[in-house]
Amino acid sequence: MRARKRFGQHFLTDQGVLQNIVRAAGITANDHLFEIGPGQGALTDLLVGTPALYRAVEIDRDLAPLLRARHPNLEVIVDDILRVNLEEILDGDVPWRLLGNLPYNISSPLLASLTQFVEQHPGQIADMHFMLQREMAERLSAIPGTKAWGRLSVMVQLRFDVEHVFDVGPEAFSPPPKVWSSIIRLLPRKHTDAGVDVVVLDRVLRLAFSGRRKRLSNSLKVLQLDWSSIDLDPGLRADNVARDEYVMLARQVAAQADEIKLPSEHELNKQ
Repeated sequence: MRARKRFGQHFLTDQGVLQNIVRAAGITANDHLFEIGPGQGALTDLLVGTPALYRAVEIDRDLAPLLRARHPNLEVIVDDILRVNLEEILDGDVPWRLLGNLPYNISSPLLASLTQFVEQHPGQIADMHFMLQREMAERLSAIPGTKAWGRLSVMVQLRFDVEHVFDVGPEAFSPPPKVWSSIIRLLPRKHTDAGVDVVVLDRVLRLAFSGRRKRLSNSLKVLQLDWSSIDLDPGLRADNVARDEYVMLARQVAAQADEIKLPSEHELNKQ
């Protein structure tokens, strides 16, 4: 069956890459596995007999019956992953392991949705292994001091430990995408910065990285921070500030909420 452009489908066909994903994920007989977008079932074929429980969500109504026919024990939910009720799918007492070759056009909103789920249901997701566009994977796994380090890196690494596992060339897919892809591993952090207001943190990050070549004292000038009371060099640029330092800044801003007027979403979008 041909890939459909409206679903952003690029079917992974390279058996060597598929085997590498299986090894990287390390699925066991006790696992509960949830696959996002199994497509033609190339990865499903290698995994379906291993975990104790295997569920999948597939948006393509023509592919879902083929998956069910080949694997009668596979629970296939025919729906858009961005619209499903994750609480109903990822239920039970055993943490779920997530796997998927994600369409590039939904990776950001899906990660945002999964991050929210992890915050609201700690311990319900054990880990996630996703195929993403390589540029996105580099941003998610970036470290301070690199060009890829940015707002997305900080927000995701607030909740997850992220590992860039390996890269995959376009020739591994049918049809081949125009870009390279990467497998990443996301592990929910056991000890997160629960005391930080993520809305405030997001505002701080957007200000800082909107002028990433500026010093913090300039890019965050609107916040009127008292730098003498903050254990951070105001001469640093956004690229060189670590996650925990941004968390500290956000807490400082939240503590000065009566004195500081945070820019609105509209004002930030105009920058």
